[in-house]
Amino acid sequence: MNIKVCVGSSCHLKGSYDVIEVFKEILKKYDVEDLVDLQASFCLGFCSQGVTVKADDLDEPTVKQIGKDELFIHNVNKDNAEELFAKEIYPLLNLK
Repeated sequence: MNIKVCVGSSCHLKGSYDVIEVFKEILKKYDVEDLVDLQASFCLGFCSQGVTVKADDLDEPTVKQIGKDELFIHNVNKDNAEELFAKEIYPLLNLK
């Protein structure tokens, strides 16, 4: 799975660098560094919705489960990043 954090102008001003740093810590904490490729991405097109994180390169069962091949999470910041990861992204890794 890829996790892309928008670092376009608007998201950069809203703290995307901090979100990337927090996500690095989260991936270590959840021991999923080998399963997730964390990337910075230029504008994802949701400039008015705060820092946007995109999860893509999902496996086929996950795509069938959620009905789409990518997931966008908006208004991510350093304070809510772990909560959003645990709720929205971690379950998509299908770890038992």
